[in-house]
Amino acid sequence: MIRSILTALIIVCSPFFINLHAQAQFTGWLASFNTIKTGKNTSLHTDIQLRTTNQWQQTQTILLRPGINFHLNKRIIATAGYAFINNKRIMGNVAGFAPEHRIWEQLLFNHKLKTIFVSHRFRIEQRFLSKVIIVNNELETNGSVYANRFRYFNRNIFPFKKEKAFSTGMFAALQNEIFINIGNTANVNGEIFDQNRLYLAIGYRPHPKADIEIGYMNQYVNGKGNLFTNNHILQLAGYLRL
Repeated sequence: MIRSILTALIIVCSPFFINLHAQAQFTGWLASFNTIKTGKNTSLHTDIQLRTTNQWQQTQTILLRPGINFHLNKRIIATAGYAFINNKRIMGNVAGFAPEHRIWEQLLFNHKLKTIFVSHRFRIEQRFLSKVIIVNNELETNGSVYANRFRYFNRNIFPFKKEKAFSTGMFAALQNEIFINIGNTANVNGEIFDQNRLYLAIGYRPHPKADIEIGYMNQYVNGKGNLFTNNHILQLAGYLRL
């Protein structure tokens, strides 16, 4: 198991070392992930995030992502939702916020591997990204462009206590997510590969329905042309399951 994890980390991290000229950033993310039961086989999903610019100087992104979950069985959840992402954009010396609207669908599969809790998430996004122009020295939106993206997410929770049902206590979390552009690549970075997020965290479960964790994420973003960004992120996240 350890050998498999190390091999996966080497494969995921290899692009970071191949391109040594990637722009480095240091940011902070604050996130809240919530699931609220609404019926026998349905629940609401809410994902709220606040992200900073480089060196934690200003707000970079505000993300609101609601959705409806359909619990197909104890292990599989299908979700459809909408996302509003307000991103800070800069053109020349003019800065402002421009929204991105998304429709998204996903399938989440949970299972247990000995004492490890494993999640696989497959998500498809229909993205409407704002085009921006400068008017009277201010940034304004001028229509939008469309793009599709596929995301695969794998998360592993390692409880510190060896028990069959992990209800409370400390844990470690290891996850990775890869982003792939599907068609309309000219409207984003012109490439199939969009980005990768590798994350390692330490968390505490005070209640079976709540987690809090803090960790380090390495976000490797493939920009246009030869532009790359290696974003070092300190993330504080809360999980609520009601």
